[in-house]
This record gives sequence, structure tokens and C-alpha cells, in this order.
Amino acid sequence: MIHIQRIRQEKEVVINGLKKRNIDATASIEKILKLDEERRAVQQSSEQVAALMNQQSRQIGILMGQGKKDEAESIKNEVTTLKEEARDWSQKLQKLENEVYELLVELPNVPHELVPHGNTDEDNEIIKDAKNLPELHESAQPHWELASKYNLIDFELGNKITGSGFPVYTGKGAQLQRALISYFLKYNLDAGYEEYYVPHMVNETSAYGTGQLPDKEGQMYHMQTDNFYMIPTSEIPLTNIWRDEIIDFDKLPIKMTGYTPCFRREAGSYGKDVRGLNRLHQFDKVEIVHVVQQEDSYKVLDEMVAHVEQLLINLELPYRILRLCGGDLGVASAMTYDFEVWSAAQKRWLEVSSVSNFESFQTNRMKIRYRNEDKQVQLAHSLNGSSLALPRIYAAILENFQKEDGIHLPKVLHPYINSIIK
Repeated sequence: MIHIQRIRQEKEVVINGLKKRNIDATASIEKILKLDEERRAVQQSSEQVAALMNQQSRQIGILMGQGKKDEAESIKNEVTTLKEEARDWSQKLQKLENEVYELLVELPNVPHELVPHGNTDEDNEIIKDAKNLPELHESAQPHWELASKYNLIDFELGNKITGSGFPVYTGKGAQLQRALISYFLKYNLDAGYEEYYVPHMVNETSAYGTGQLPDKEGQMYHMQTDNFYMIPTSEIPLTNIWRDEIIDFDKLPIKMTGYTPCFRREAGSYGKDVRGLNRLHQFDKVEIVHVVQQEDSYKVLDEMVAHVEQLLINLELPYRILRLCGGDLGVASAMTYDFEVWSAAQKRWLEVSSVSNFESFQTNRMKIRYRNEDKQVQLAHSLNGSSLALPRIYAAILENFQKEDGIHLPKVLHPYINSIIK
């Protein structure tokens, strides 16, 4: 959520920034500022009444001590009237605060100045492109056929148990899944991340805090009886660990990693782009999350991009990096880099990671704050990235490493699984 103080101080910057998302927020911003001005006037009146009540209450005590009961009773009547007035001001203040809040939560984050203008993924900026894409042998197959050939994934069994988009990994296929998770976690731990194993369901407050609500409620599985949501990403529980906390400066930066299954309804997805592992309702992902001081967040974003890039280099996969345009940014993000790997058999790029800086958008909602070196309390900045999402990495490994005698897995996975799947 954009902080109201930023809107007051940088109205035009906010309006122009949101235009990168193809949003004209002028009317909303003007309404927010008008209501906020009313709110501050009401708050001032409320504080004046409260101050007068305190003054009168002290006077009653003095008069009672002097034995002037009649005068004290007269002032008591005035205090009673002031209490009613204070209650009215409080109700007006609460109403205005709610109105401002409801308007603020409808606004997405303001894109960073480096974010390009654009409407769709075709307008994303390629920061680093792959070279020398692999050429496969003539009988090469897409990953869903390889998964069937080597008995790695049973898509039909998933349909039987649950439905489309819930594959069953079997035998060596399950071992490869576990090997990838183990390697990703070790890679992150070696880089100084602390591992967490978090709940796979969250409450409404948690989903709201990271920006999934009210934006993505139709994409999440909702447990109506308990009002819990199945997590679409472990970013939600990991970041919410610090909700309503004031973090001591010496604890920053906070670096977290965690593995979870993720659940997404992905309504409206059809066609060849969703075959096999391309788009699932349940998938595994290892996440990295940072909570940092404001001044460091873009340096940390660069470090996270380098971290994910090295992971793809270690996996020996051809990749490219894109900076998302305003129209393709998530609601909470100020800047996002996407990583895509080349699917050699499908001859298309597959997104495997998004690394984002949310600045104070999430932390303002969650009230994640820290004491800076001068002991002043400030909103922290939050960042997160996939390190990595498994399905498309899995698909790219099967396709890019296939030989006529089997799948020759990348060397970094050999400590976790046999080097060749036959």
C-alpha cells in the first residue's frame, strides 16, 4: 500500500508513475488527498476536545480538594457533554480513516523510474539474452513425452486423484523433484539464508499483507469454513513472520528461504501452453525473501538477481533475464526481473523465477518496521524471488539434457540423484 505521506509529498510522481501501469489515478489521488485533509481536520478537533476534557478533569480534582463540590459538579456536566462530542468526533474520524484506507488499498505500487512503459509481456526489456541455444537430436521429445517414456510423472493418475494440473511424480521422477528441492535449499543456505518451514495455509490478514488480497482472490484456493487460503507462494507466510514487528537495526538484513508446495487456480488457462508441467494448480517452489533497510533495497535486488542467475548457470540451463514493463508488473512490485529458461523441445521460453522489490508497499500493510542507526522507527523494504520454481526447471532439464540413451542430469545434481535417468 502506498504510504499516504508519499502521496501528499509526491502527488505528481505517484500519478505519473502509475501511468506506467496504464492507470490514470488522478481522480483517486485527488479524492484520497481531499478525504485525508478532512481526516486531519477532524483529528485536530478530536484532539482539542480530548485536551479540554483532560484539563476539565484535572480542574474537578482541584475543586473537590478545595471542598467546592458545586463548582466541581458543574464542570462534571461540562465533561459529560465533552465526552459525547468526543464520541462524535471519534466516529467521524474512524469513518474518514476507513474511506482513505479503502481507496489506498485499491492502488498498485508505483513503478521504479527504470521500469519501462508497456502493456504486455511483449514490452518487457531483455536485460540479458541467451546465446548458443542447444540443438537436440532428431528424435528429441517434449518433457511430457519424456516423463511418460521414463516413468517419471503420471499426469492421468493426477487427474484421477484430483484433476488436471495435479501431476503425480513417481519413482525416479519423485527423486528428481526431491533432488532439485534439496539442491536449491543448500544453495540458498550456503549464501547465508535462514531456512523456514511454514504453514501451507494462511489467514486473510496474511494474504492481504503481501498484496494477494484483494487483487488475486480469484486465483487462490479458499477454505470458506475457516477463511483460510492455500498459499500461491511461500512469500506470504515468510514475509508475515515479521508482521507488526519493530526490528532492531543489528538484525538487518533478514534473509529467509523456504520450500513449500504452492497452489494456484490459474482460471482461464487453456491450450498448448499448459501442457505437461507448463502450468499447474499445485507445484513446488523454493523461495527467498529479504527484509532490509530502505537505503539498501535496490542493492539487495541486484544481489538477488545475481544469486538466481548463478543458480541457473550451475544448472547449465540457457536463460535470459527481463525487466518487466509497467503493464506486466504485479500489484505490489516496484520493480521485477523475470528469469526464463529455454525449452529446447518446445522451442519456447519458460518463466522460472520472478525477483521483485516491493519497497514499502507490503511493509506498510503489515507494519514491518525497524529502528535505524539513529533509533528512529521506519518502514522496512521487502523483496522476494523464486529460487527456483520447480515445474518448468524440471521440464527444461528433461528436454535440454535428453540424449538418445537417457536424461544426462546437470553435474550439481549428481550428489542427490544418479547422473543419468534411463
